[in-house]
Amino acid sequence: MAARLKAKVYGIVQGVGYRAFVCRHARALGVKGYVRNLYDGSVEVVAEGPEEVLGILLKALRTGPQRARIEEIQVEWQDAEGSFTGFDPRW
Repeated sequence: MAARLKAKVYGIVQGVGYRAFVCRHARALGVKGYVRNLYDGSVEVVAEGPEEVLGILLKALRTGPQRARIEEIQVEWQDAEGSFTGFDPRW
């Protein structure tokens, strides 16, 4: 069953390749959505796909690329809306 994962990632996550890392993982898993930097220094990830696949993505979000330091992730699960055609970085 398709779901939507909304995650806000805090820590050292901007300027360290975190968005590119998320895009690579999300595309490899076949999920749709976006990742973007927020003004407060966090990164927002919105992804849709099968719940079990989104769980795999969430594990990757907790790890991040080598230079990132994840301090906290706020997670919200919602029903999928089907409004995405791919997975892209946003500004």
